[in-house]
Amino acid sequence: MIDVMSLLSKLRCITVDVTGTLIAYKGELGDYYCMAAKSVGLPCPDYKRVHEGFKLAYTDMAKKYPCFGHAAKMPNIVWWKMCVRNSFIKAGYDYDEETFEKIFRRIYASFGSSAPYSVFPDSQPFLRWAREKGLLVGLVSNAEYRYQDVILPALGLDQGSEWDFGVFSGLEGVEKPDPRIYEIALERAGNIAPEEALHIGDSMRKDYTPAKGVGMHALLLDRFKTPDAEEWRKSGAVVLSDLVSVQELLTFGTLTC
Repeated sequence: MIDVMSLLSKLRCITVDVTGTLIAYKGELGDYYCMAAKSVGLPCPDYKRVHEGFKLAYTDMAKKYPCFGHAAKMPNIVWWKMCVRNSFIKAGYDYDEETFEKIFRRIYASFGSSAPYSVFPDSQPFLRWAREKGLLVGLVSNAEYRYQDVILPALGLDQGSEWDFGVFSGLEGVEKPDPRIYEIALERAGNIAPEEALHIGDSMRKDYTPAKGVGMHALLLDRFKTPDAEEWRKSGAVVLSDLVSVQELLTFGTLTC
């Protein structure tokens, strides 16, 4: 057991995952694809087929052009256009170019706004508490530039008031679970030692294991009661239900590392 009061005094930085940790998706993917289709006078695509098509298309694009096409210098909008086009095709919808362009523009605009996301109620208070404690707060996310420039500010999570720096895969060309993304975060925090940083995320593979691998402290959030959480605990991870619990732990408790 490590005395968390002493850990808190030794920390200089907390890094936090974004989706699933600070924010969540609202509704289903099909809701947004349906609205886009209706906007051009077409019926809703089948939700299940679109969801499955998107998973296949996204996986293909992430393999061919990782980090949203960073290495290929592919514009963000082109990466997403290919992904959405292939999502529809795999779902059995092959629209003509003019129709698809209108549908895609609607989808791209939706996911570049705050509309599909909600902020967990404890996110802003926790980030502000950490910064008030004198800690640097960094965001580490497999996400494209619009998270940093548009989406998070629109959700009230602003650089300078809630967080200090961001490490986003689409801007860095490195994505989780590659441990280099955590090394970049440590550099961004002022070349601090790994043991001076704590990472909080919701994935054993993408957050906990690589962060611990570079020497950082780490813990996991289980906001959605995932069946995997019990295995996480058995493997020695600290697993908490929300950021209120993290704040209480860091303020009053002990942490098993």
